Amino acid sequence: MTKQQKHFFGTDGIRGRLGNGAITPEFVLKLGWAVGRVLAKEKNSKVLIGKDTRISGYMLESALQAGLSAAGVDIYLLGPMPTPAIAYLTRTFHAQAGIVISASHNPYYDNGIKFFTSEGTKLAEAIELEIEAMIEEPLITVESSMLGKAHRIDDARGRYIEFCKSTVPLKMNFSGLKIVVDCANGATYHVAPDVFKELGAEVVSMGVKPNGLNINQNCGSTEPQLLQDAVLEHQADLGVALDGDGDRLIMVDHRGELVDGDSLLFIIARSQKLRGKGSNSVVGTQMSNLGLEHALKEHDMVLHRSQVGDRYVIEMLKETGGIVGGEASGHIICLDKTTTGDGIVAALQVLCEVIRTGNNLHELQSSMIKFPQTLVNVRVNQVTNLVEDESVLAIVDSVEKRLGSEGRVLIRASGTEPVIRVMVEGRDLGLTQSLANEVVSVIEAKVKDA
Repeated sequence: MTKQQKHFFGTDGIRGRLGNGAITPEFVLKLGWAVGRVLAKEKNSKVLIGKDTRISGYMLESALQAGLSAAGVDIYLLGPMPTPAIAYLTRTFHAQAGIVISASHNPYYDNGIKFFTSEGTKLAEAIELEIEAMIEEPLITVESSMLGKAHRIDDARGRYIEFCKSTVPLKMNFSGLKIVVDCANGATYHVAPDVFKELGAEVVSMGVKPNGLNINQNCGSTEPQLLQDAVLEHQADLGVALDGDGDRLIMVDHRGELVDGDSLLFIIARSQKLRGKGSNSVVGTQMSNLGLEHALKEHDMVLHRSQVGDRYVIEMLKETGGIVGGEASGHIICLDKTTTGDGIVAALQVLCEVIRTGNNLHELQSSMIKFPQTLVNVRVNQVTNLVEDESVLAIVDSVEKRLGSEGRVLIRASGTEPVIRVMVEGRDLGLTQSLANEVVSVIEAKVKDA
């Protein structure tokens, strides 16, 4: 049976440039109504709405609110809050769904809508399809006496701060640690610094003056250069970089060197293993560095690779019985703590290991040796099925045999643009570049012949 195609939902909700496609007030109003009809069918249903700090969040929040009200659903407004906070609060308020207005690490002129179920998990694809089908139906407003009412939750920030702190052992504190925290002028600006301060750390804050336009601008997990400079300037023990909605984490060691999601995943998984609290199964993605796989193997752990996207990481964690998983980009999921990727919670687990071991961040990640990766994008002019072409498969097979267990090849079609992504990984950078060029040459020849 052919898999039904989604028209609006991507790997993490609906996202795009404001004013285009689905990110318009008109569409978002209809989306709110459709979500209300699909997710909140019970009497006296309620849906939570949170957002990041983009200027367009106010407009889209109003549109969602109107649509949900028209469907007869009560709305609880959280204001600017991190994505993982909405997942947590949806559960604790026993709401039927949680909605996040955010485009995560994207610039301010983009925005998006993400959803959580009553259990604080991402929507299953079947539910996304049901919502898309409902969008095609005519919007029918419930009678006036049944309209949903709007409420504001004033203590959401405090509730989430206490939750984050609860993921740290009761008698542990971070006194003596000096931390620079970059909140990307995003949703964690009024949360993350206080979490670390209340746990005893000395905190230097950055990216905590959002103005609606500066989210992720020269700051945060996607642009950490200023954080690296600040860690050195303040002679801090480490730096924490979050993205605009707080579900990604990149860290910086005391030498100003980046520690990405693969390294952070290794530190957390190894800590759990050594303390007898973890699982032998760890989940990364197709893009996770081969060095992570080798380092985990030395500690009798197996790396399972999912599709790219935190929703797929979570699905595979549940399939394999794993507890911790993540992506190199910094989505780290600790299922023993929460239901989704949480940058603050992941950072706290790393800090706990710093305290437990007495080792600094550089020392903790040094036993994982990264393999060089060569990444090339090949434009394909809408040509399809090249990934499955016989000559392409043949060159990939040839390269993989030459690399053996010391490397790997990954080719995949982009889901967002007409390119094929080629990645070759191995012990030697020069070799990976040479072999990547061989694969690219074959693909480019097929494009030219098409």
